Amino acid sequence: MGLKLVLTGNYALAYAAKVARVNVVAAYPITPQTSVVEKLAEFIEEGELDAVMIRVESEHSALAACFGAALAGARVFTATSSQGLLYMHEVVHWASRARAPMVMGIVTRTISPPWNIWPDHTDYMDQRDTGWVMSFAMDNQEAFDLTLQAFKVSEDPRVYLPVMVGIEGFILGHTSMPVEVPEQKLVDEWLGPRRQPYVVDGSEHLAIGNLASPEDTEEFFMDVQNAMEQARKVVVEVEEEYSKISGRPFKGPVECFKCEDAKYVAISMGAWSGDLMESILQLRDGGYSVGLLRIRYYRPFPGDYIFEKANSAKGVVVFDRSVSFGSYGPIFLDTAASFLRHARKTPYIKNVVAGLGGVNITSDDFSRILRRFVHEVESDDVNVFEWYHKGKVVK
Repeated sequence: MGLKLVLTGNYALAYAAKVARVNVVAAYPITPQTSVVEKLAEFIEEGELDAVMIRVESEHSALAACFGAALAGARVFTATSSQGLLYMHEVVHWASRARAPMVMGIVTRTISPPWNIWPDHTDYMDQRDTGWVMSFAMDNQEAFDLTLQAFKVSEDPRVYLPVMVGIEGFILGHTSMPVEVPEQKLVDEWLGPRRQPYVVDGSEHLAIGNLASPEDTEEFFMDVQNAMEQARKVVVEVEEEYSKISGRPFKGPVECFKCEDAKYVAISMGAWSGDLMESILQLRDGGYSVGLLRIRYYRPFPGDYIFEKANSAKGVVVFDRSVSFGSYGPIFLDTAASFLRHARKTPYIKNVVAGLGGVNITSDDFSRILRRFVHEVESDDVNVFEWYHKGKVVK
């Protein structure tokens, strides 16, 4: 049995990095992420974690320091939010292109302006094309588990890509929940020593980021894509292994909640999925055949899993907590593309964008949206896109 603690989501990230025995932490404070690295600094100061804390002057430098440490052979971790993540965006690309294993926690917060400290998924989704494996937690136990598993995924020779783990700021980041932490001995045996494709230690001539031909550059990008395809298998294998040492059930890249026999399927990601689950239970009691597919890994996108579970549904509604301005929500775009790839005939697929800027969406809101969606499908009059704002539909 592991150690049972009551932790905030931020502390859950910190404890996962601790039991992974990271060697280097570099970070810059930003709301609502700051307590993640504060807790790691406390572990280091009290001798509970044998690691170096690098205090830097910006988020760009934080990831740059982690990048350099990773290339030198260290297991590294950092965390950030919102504007800080945007500031380090250049190095986000460097890490994946250089195939540097590392893990970063993203405690999501709305991108400014206007100035806003509340969460949505915009900062996280802004990274979807960077070549990082991306997971997102629904609760604090999952925040811990996904972060610890991220080290194993990132350091797998079939992958060798950085991994980011998302949680909503304040909703999970500053809310306390029970979290079970596995015994250190079990983690050590399961995770093993650091693995990476190469080490910059002066023993051989290596060039990082030098000028390359267009053809060679394209091959680098193709390798990242191939590694992402391998990551589809690796994340499943890693969770199956982890479930044995943790005792927690395997959920996979997508969790199916009441979706096996559902005529209507909702798709979501993140903490508000819990409210959506509550809504689905209430609607089922009222005779509505609804279910949920909750995305746990956003990159690589689990399109095959989603299609397998939802292709026989009559209608699919995708909830996005971010939007690609001038188009649709990112999860909707990936979902629609996955359906088109597999079949010519698809269910009705609708996109609902809501909760941006930290606007609260309740189980009652989800119930209203789902009931209306069922009515639209049955009447053959589905609006493909709508913005749900302050209890009203904005088309």
